[in-house]
Amino acid sequence: MSDDDKNVGKRRSQAWFGGTDKDAFLHRSWAKNNGLPDDAFDGRPVIGICNTFSELTPCNAHFRELVEHIKRGVIEAGGTPFEFPVFSCGETMLRPTAMLFRNLASMDVEEAIRGNPLDGVILMGGCDKTTPSLLMGAASCDIPAAVVSGGPMLNGRFRGRTLGSGTDVWKFSEEVRSGRMSEEDFMAAESGMSRSPGHCMTMGTASTMASMSEALGVTLAGNAAYPAVDARRNRLARLTGRRIVSMVEEDLRLSRVLTREAFENAIRVNGAIGGSTNAVIHLLAIAGRIGVDLDLTDWDRFGRDVPCLVNLMPSGEYLMEDFCYAGGLPAVMGKIRDLLHEDAFTISGRTMGEQLNAAECFNDDVIRDRDNPVFHQGGIAVLQGNLAPQGAVLKPSAASPHLMQHTGRAVVFESIEDFKARVDDPDLDVDQNSVLVLKGAGPQGYPGMAEVGNLPLPRKVLEKGVRDMVRVSDARMSGTAFGTVVLHVAPESAAGGPLALVEEGDIIELDVEARRLALKIDEAELERRRARWQPQPHAMQGGYQSLYVERVLQADTGADLDFLVGCRGAEVPRESH
Repeated sequence: MSDDDKNVGKRRSQAWFGGTDKDAFLHRSWAKNNGLPDDAFDGRPVIGICNTFSELTPCNAHFRELVEHIKRGVIEAGGTPFEFPVFSCGETMLRPTAMLFRNLASMDVEEAIRGNPLDGVILMGGCDKTTPSLLMGAASCDIPAAVVSGGPMLNGRFRGRTLGSGTDVWKFSEEVRSGRMSEEDFMAAESGMSRSPGHCMTMGTASTMASMSEALGVTLAGNAAYPAVDARRNRLARLTGRRIVSMVEEDLRLSRVLTREAFENAIRVNGAIGGSTNAVIHLLAIAGRIGVDLDLTDWDRFGRDVPCLVNLMPSGEYLMEDFCYAGGLPAVMGKIRDLLHEDAFTISGRTMGEQLNAAECFNDDVIRDRDNPVFHQGGIAVLQGNLAPQGAVLKPSAASPHLMQHTGRAVVFESIEDFKARVDDPDLDVDQNSVLVLKGAGPQGYPGMAEVGNLPLPRKVLEKGVRDMVRVSDARMSGTAFGTVVLHVAPESAAGGPLALVEEGDIIELDVEARRLALKIDEAELERRRARWQPQPHAMQGGYQSLYVERVLQADTGADLDFLVGCRGAEVPRESH
C-alpha cells in the first residue's frame, strides 16, 4: 500500500464518502446535486471554507468574491472545497455587543467542523470577533486549519486630511460636544470614513487580530496588511487554498502551530504594533481551547519591554494601507526577531525564522527602528491591587504620560445608561483630576462586556480644553480608541468584585509603572460594603443570553464559557442514517 493510500484511509471525509454502503451512496448522491463529478469523492482532501460573510457585517461583505479565489486554490491543488456559513458577529451593527456572541459563533464553528466531512478548513475572518471565534472553534477540533483575513479598508479621506476608522470618530465626537466642530462637518466626514470594502484601517481589533493570526503562524506571510481591494489579497487567498490541501496531506494540525512559543511571539508582536487590548481576551480564550497554559500575567512578562514600532492610529499617525506599503507585519517581526521564537512552526511548512528571512521595511517612519520607537513600552500593562484582585489592563501606547501615575476622586456611574444621563450635567461634581468609574459593563453585567470603557469626557471638562482623564471599568474598549483607560477589571462588578463597592468620592490610585490599581479605603470598610451588596437580576431570562451569563468566565481568563474550554478533537460522529 502506498503512503497516499494510507493517508486516504485516515481522512475524516472518507467516513462519509468512502465505500459502497447506503450511507456513502446517500452522502455522495446529495453532494452531486451541485455538479460534483465522481472523482470529487475519490479520497482527495475535502476542504471546508468557513465563511463569515454577512451584509450585517460590513467588514466582511466582500467575502462572496474572496471565497472564489480560495476555492480555485483548493481545486488547483487537488482538493474538493465546500463553503459553509457560520454566525457572523459583526462589530458595527450587533447589540448589545458582538462580544456576547463570540462564544456562540465559536460553538457554531466547532460543531460545523466536527459534524461534517471535512479534512481541513479555511477560516475567513475580518471583523473584530469573527477571527477569534473561528480560531476558538477550530482549535477545539484540532484539524488542519488556516486563516484568511478580509483585509483593511483604504485610508479614509475628508477635506484633504486622512481619516482613521473609529479613532477619528471618537475625536470628532468630543470636538462636537466641546463646541469645536459643527454637527454639519461631523456629518460630512461620515461618507469619507469607509471608502472601500474591508475592516477598520486603524490598528484596531480587526487589524490586531489579523496581525495576531499572522504572528501565531496560522496565516501565510503578508495576511495582516494587504488592503481588502488589493489584488495581493486575492492571490494570498488562492495560495492559502492550495496550501490547506498540502496541510491535510501532511496532517499539519493547529496543535502543531498554536504552541506556547507561538503565543509568546504574538504577545511580543502585539506590543510592537501597539495592538488592541481586546487581543488579551481573545488570545487567552484561543489558548484555553487548544490546551496551552497562558495567563494574564504572561502579557506583562513577555510584552512589557517591547517597544511600539508601528506608527499607526490610535497610537500614531498612519493607517493600515501605509503599513502594507511599508512592509507589513513581516517587517515588524524582522525588527524584533531576537525577541521571538524563530523555531515556531507555521502553516506554510516553514519556521517563523525562515519566513522572516525575506522581511524588508520600506518606510522607517511607519515601521520605526528600535532605537527610534513610537513608544518605548508598547505592550499591555497588567494592573493588580485591591480594586482588581484578578487583574485589569491598560494600553500605555494609547494613554497620556502625565496620567500614568495618578490619584483622584471617584465619580461613579452604576451603568452606561446612568453615565449617559449624567455625564453632561453642569452640576456633575467632576474635574480633570477625577477618576471616572463605570460599573455593570463586564461579561455578566452588560452582558457581553461591551466596548464602552473609553467613556466620553464630561462636557464641563472638555470645555476647559481637557482631552484625557483616568477611566476605570470592567468593560472593554475599541482597539481604535485612545486614552488613559483601565479596562477588564476582574472580578467584574456584577460578580461582586471590588469595583461594585466603589462609592462617589473614594480615592483611586493608578500607578502604571508599579502595575497597581488601588482603592484607598481600609479593608474593614470594604467588608462592610461587601456585606450590604446585592447582585442585580439579569434582564434577559432564558435563551442564549441566560446561558452566557450563567457560564461565562471572567475577563482575566478569556471570557469563554466554562464548558467550552479545552480541545475536544474531531472524532467522526455516529452515523446519521
